[in-house]
Amino acid sequence: MGSNRMKSNVRVQALDLLRDFVSLVYPNYCLGCSNALFKGEEILCTFCISKLPKTNYLYDYNNPVMLRLQGRLRLKYGLAFLKFRKGGLVQKLLHQLKYNNHPELGEALGRVFGHEMYENGYANEFDVIIPVPLHASRKRARGYNQSAHIAKGMGAALKTPWDESISTRKVNTRTQTRKTKTERWHNVETVFDILDVNKIQDKRVLLVDDVMTTGATLEACGTRLLESGCRELSVACLAEA
Repeated sequence: MGSNRMKSNVRVQALDLLRDFVSLVYPNYCLGCSNALFKGEEILCTFCISKLPKTNYLYDYNNPVMLRLQGRLRLKYGLAFLKFRKGGLVQKLLHQLKYNNHPELGEALGRVFGHEMYENGYANEFDVIIPVPLHASRKRARGYNQSAHIAKGMGAALKTPWDESISTRKVNTRTQTRKTKTERWHNVETVFDILDVNKIQDKRVLLVDDVMTTGATLEACGTRLLESGCRELSVACLAEA
């Protein structure tokens, strides 16, 4: 028995040494600063995590997200985790997430966001987490829905189920970047549908998106959820522009 345990410990130590050697020769890099990750770090280094520009909206019910959607969407909570600044760390991370094939980054940031929500009284506030959907053609081109990976990470931290199959985007809308607020609303007002209303009937729904600008997408998708019978609606964005 003792001999087997000793052999097992030796194998574990050998594997640890091998992993350390591989990481030394072929290091993993932080997706925020491109520096090599140390042992125990994954995807983002400790420095970049500590430098994330947080909004602190978790502590302010009447925060800018709630105020921006006031009168447009009946919300229980409106939250955004990070401040988006052109040329800043958050923009770089979102570019990695959306365009450089790093869905794991969305899940990691979602876990950080969800953990802070869990620690600040939001642990039992939602029955299901729903990501804002991508049109099927755009999802095929990218390979994944970045908001779904954020929702997955948040769900793990909040111990709340998430479901990507409830809401769908019927129309592949053109980019919103250069549109006015009114144009953005008309661009998305009829593009969302709910595939299974039974999954949200009388449920407390948390709708998750990557970035909030004017709020037109959240308003359109959230309105469809409310019309389909969800009891309470909240929204949470990884970043606010």
